[in-house]
Amino acid sequence: MPDPAAPPTVTRVSLVVNAGKPEAIDAAKSVRRAIEWHAHLVGEFDSTDEHAALGEGVDLAIVLGGDGTILGLARSAVEAGVAVLGINFGKLGFLAEFDADAFAKHAAELLAGRGQIRKVAALEARVLRKGNEIARQVAINDVAICNGAPFRMIELGLCIDGAPADSAPRVAGDGLIIATPTGSTAYNAAAGGPILEPTLEAMVVTPIAAHSLSFRPIVVPGKSSIEVVAHRVNPATGHGASAGTCAVIDGQLSVPLESGDVVRVTVSERPLSLVVNPDRSYWQTLIHKLRWASAPGG
Repeated sequence: MPDPAAPPTVTRVSLVVNAGKPEAIDAAKSVRRAIEWHAHLVGEFDSTDEHAALGEGVDLAIVLGGDGTILGLARSAVEAGVAVLGINFGKLGFLAEFDADAFAKHAAELLAGRGQIRKVAALEARVLRKGNEIARQVAINDVAICNGAPFRMIELGLCIDGAPADSAPRVAGDGLIIATPTGSTAYNAAAGGPILEPTLEAMVVTPIAAHSLSFRPIVVPGKSSIEVVAHRVNPATGHGASAGTCAVIDGQLSVPLESGDVVRVTVSERPLSLVVNPDRSYWQTLIHKLRWASAPGG
């Protein structure tokens, strides 16, 4: 039984606003008032500020922007164990399940910590060079090994759960995508990969323009370990931000790769907690946002 004399728990909230979107700035006024009325506003910052932090002891980050804004914050939210609520001011808004009206409708329960939470897998990607770790990143959507300028075909080895490297299949083409179920509707889907229900414990591996008719996307258990060996890459020349083959994290961060590098991907022990819209199921979102299974011309 809870102590009746104990003070009620107050949700500690960080407000994150994409200042590049005027509509988000305007909406922040009413969202800020709702937070101050129902919860405790710990801090507010611009999503483009690289030095901004979620704040000490934050329970919930409310993000006003698009899916890219959420992805930029979600990686640090996973590390901090902070739930994320997205209010969409972007184009698709697949991760940002609320619009301004839906948030206003449910603000009291959401800010009281009674919102529905969907825990989704994040990936941990490590880049190894000659056995030494040179980078480690968290991905919410995907880790993509992309050919990069001058955009010649590259060759990658794929090793799943410790299969011997000399017997591992190789894929020649423009690269390879390793996606979470959440990220399966992003780059993976555009490359012809399958859509996975977001709470599945799995990863999907999809080639990018494979120079083979037999290299098809595959789904592997979430407990698997995937290693991608860079056998042949486009070396960086120093010209342009995308020069050379890279491991790209959520389409936002990139790690240049050299021949012989290994990208090791596993499911992180820490998931991302997303606050979901109680008025719409995942399948309704899929149909509404991506027009899944819509009739031609529908």
